[in-house]
Amino acid sequence: MGMSEQSVRRVSAVRIAVIGAGNMGRALTRALNVAGHTVTVTARNSEHAQKVADELKVATAGSNREAARDADMVVLAVPSNTVAAIVEDLDEVLGDAIVVDTTNPSGLDRAEILRGSASLAEAILLLAPGTRVVKAFNTVFAGRLNDPVIDGVPLDGFYAGDDPAAKQVVADLLAEMGFRPVDTGELLTARVLELMAFLNIDLNLRYDWPWQSGWKLLGPTG
Repeated sequence: MGMSEQSVRRVSAVRIAVIGAGNMGRALTRALNVAGHTVTVTARNSEHAQKVADELKVATAGSNREAARDADMVVLAVPSNTVAAIVEDLDEVLGDAIVVDTTNPSGLDRAEILRGSASLAEAILLLAPGTRVVKAFNTVFAGRLNDPVIDGVPLDGFYAGDDPAAKQVVADLLAEMGFRPVDTGELLTARVLELMAFLNIDLNLRYDWPWQSGWKLLGPTG
């Protein structure tokens, strides 16, 4: 899809399992549901998942495996330190499902994050070789997922991956949600996207911004 402006291409409804019912999981569940997709939400705390499901009128499941078993896409909206256990648990049921990694490094000090050499998305491939992993949504704050336009300009939705077909599905979802999809290339570039997210988080913390800032490339890009 690249970086050029284009009309939204309506895709068939995607069966999506959102794992995580925190701010990010809830916002993604709302945005994907509004876009017309079939969403099931799960979380470690089943009461949290049920609350989100009831509020947004989507399904929930008894476990991550149950939610992922028949899904076309599994979205990880969880703390980074839980990803390994979740992926290992899901490995046998993922099949050909697209795994969208929205996570960013957490629980580490600033220097560790800045000096890291590999992305969380690449780590998923090490845990579950052959999985169709796409890094996406991690550069967007939860508060912007349902409000991606600032002063009439759509924020950029950056995504990365090695499977062209999987990336196209994610790009179409981003466009449906109101973002301008920007393909940053192979999954190797996910590390850059995680650093972009860290910078935005760090700036909001340092200057007490209201957590509404987002990334947009300006100027000729087409």
